[in-house]
Amino acid sequence: MVINNVQAPVAKEVPYLHENGVDRREDPYYWLKDRENPDVTAYLTAENDYCTKVMAPFEELQETLFKEIVGRIKQDDDSVPYHKNGYWYYYRFESGKEYPIYERKTALNGPAALLLDLNIMAKGYAYYNIASLQVSPDNHLLAFSEDTVSRRIYTIKFKDLDSGEILEDTIPGTSGAIAWANDNRTLFYTLLDKETLRPFQVKKHVLGTPVSNDEVVFEEMDATFYVNLSRSKNGKFILLGSFATLTNEYRYINADRPDMDWLIFEPRNRTEEVEYFPEQVGEYWYIRTNYQARNFCIMRCRIGHTGRSNWELVVKNRDEVLVEDFDIFSDYLVLTERKAGITGFQVFPFSGTPFDIPFEEEARMVHASNNAEMNTTVFRFSYQSMTTPPSVFDVDLKTGTKQLLKQNEVVGDFSPSYYTSERIMVKVRDGVNVPVSLVYKTDMKSTNGNPLLLYGYGAYGISMDPYFSHSRLSLLDRGFVFAIAHIRGGEEMGRVWYEMGRQLHKKNSFTDFIDVAEFLVKHGYANKEKLFAMGGSAGGLLMGAVMNMRPDLWKGVIAAVPFVDVLSTMLDDTIPLTTGEYDEWGNPNEPHYYDYIKSYSPYDNIQETDYPNLLITTGLHDSQVQYWEPAKWMARLRKMNRSNNVLLLKTNMETGHSGDSGRFERFKETAFDYSFLIALANLDQ
Repeated sequence: MVINNVQAPVAKEVPYLHENGVDRREDPYYWLKDRENPDVTAYLTAENDYCTKVMAPFEELQETLFKEIVGRIKQDDDSVPYHKNGYWYYYRFESGKEYPIYERKTALNGPAALLLDLNIMAKGYAYYNIASLQVSPDNHLLAFSEDTVSRRIYTIKFKDLDSGEILEDTIPGTSGAIAWANDNRTLFYTLLDKETLRPFQVKKHVLGTPVSNDEVVFEEMDATFYVNLSRSKNGKFILLGSFATLTNEYRYINADRPDMDWLIFEPRNRTEEVEYFPEQVGEYWYIRTNYQARNFCIMRCRIGHTGRSNWELVVKNRDEVLVEDFDIFSDYLVLTERKAGITGFQVFPFSGTPFDIPFEEEARMVHASNNAEMNTTVFRFSYQSMTTPPSVFDVDLKTGTKQLLKQNEVVGDFSPSYYTSERIMVKVRDGVNVPVSLVYKTDMKSTNGNPLLLYGYGAYGISMDPYFSHSRLSLLDRGFVFAIAHIRGGEEMGRVWYEMGRQLHKKNSFTDFIDVAEFLVKHGYANKEKLFAMGGSAGGLLMGAVMNMRPDLWKGVIAAVPFVDVLSTMLDDTIPLTTGEYDEWGNPNEPHYYDYIKSYSPYDNIQETDYPNLLITTGLHDSQVQYWEPAKWMARLRKMNRSNNVLLLKTNMETGHSGDSGRFERFKETAFDYSFLIALANLDQ
């Protein structure tokens, strides 16, 4: 990538000193935190202009990629309907429109009734998103939460489904969580702290009454916890959960009695780091928990006797199997399990022998779909792999027979047989085997190594599964290999995998990623001159760390909404999410955590060296990773970089953490990212 007569922006330096009594850190770009400062807007705009000019020679490529990606999408499409409380619910897309249309029917072959047309509702907004759609138990009212800024601050609104009118009741400043009581006029919701955006209060609203009169039914006083709401699957209970990273606590009420006092299911236990997740059927609560079960087990207790002393074991903990979730039916439990990093299902009849649902592909991604009914023997799930498009199946729990209901169409010349997927294990420096998933165009695999994009995340116990991507085909068809490094910090290999990649073990995530990259070069998957890395959010932290540790390894790096100013952010408890993140990164107010975080925080470890080509993307309204982290990072990198490689910062001035909201519009960002990679790989465009 050649830069001709384009001058990169240089951020001004304003002296600022972080002091904590034992350490001093200079931060000359701290001023970028002031979003109201016109100099901040000017700097972000200058970076955007520079990015546009540098990438101008590849605008035609971007347009080509965008048309390719969108061209693979079936324009007129709909979801598989699911049944709930007398109605079939689904959404559909119309040709050329950006947003879904939500509808329902009383019979599959009957007339459709409109719930919401987001194409109409999104008019006039640069960003539009619906977080939750909840129909009242009597089916006459719809509560929904909308965000028009991309800051994940939702306003709850109501629609009369008989008349089609939007009611006057409007509840701003919420997290979007909604739970109806069975009287069809009382609704519980979660309120955000105005400064930290932590969901900290649960309020009760009665339709037709002033929102200002809404009663606070619960307030979470511990700043390391956030609250959420749900209804039990059978609709008998409303659940109020308080969650920290490693422990939680539930309260509940009878959904028929919205004015009753909330009952504690089992008190929180931070000392033992106990997590539990209840669901109710028949006479019992069934509970997925890690109590004396590192990889989680299933226990149960009788209604009215929810304390832990009453729990009895149903499915025991297994060292080789992580129980990720469970679905409950009148006569069955279906566990979502992860074995050797791969997801699957085990069925436990309440009377009968447990069995696994079989799959042909080893490297796959499955998860439970919409299973809203209790009294059924049919379990619905979604399936995909790196070569198989997303598919929806029903399985008969009596016979184990699977039925394919739909597989997403990839428009054009596509067949799974054109591509090859592999799953390999890489032994890293401390002897641990790290799984790696790869996919490539079969007839374009080179014995000398291909351009390779290595993706990673490695945080919060979130597992990166071998998923299908129709947009990724544009890279594969040009000769790229795509690989996912399932590094520690995720939960692919069980709970211990997560524990060995957080807090004082966080650097394992970084060294795992580097060791996987070196293996892929050594064994002919990647051309060492065309090795690329990509990650977002906590994966952006990963990108910053591996760039500092091995700047020579990468031809180019894409860091999306990157969490890179770790020490400063974790020391500022006014920033959204900070206090709830101590269990993940450690509390830097404690010296041993401070020193460890400082030793890897990307912003604090920039050095004078030859950095690789870099594209950083962020959103001005991001509430998860504030825009100033990537902005500060870029400013310091520009000063310290000694290479002639291109460093680009692209800020979307209208969106937040998730980027653009439209069905097609978001692929313009993907096309931009891909053009950056393809140009650097010097491939035929």
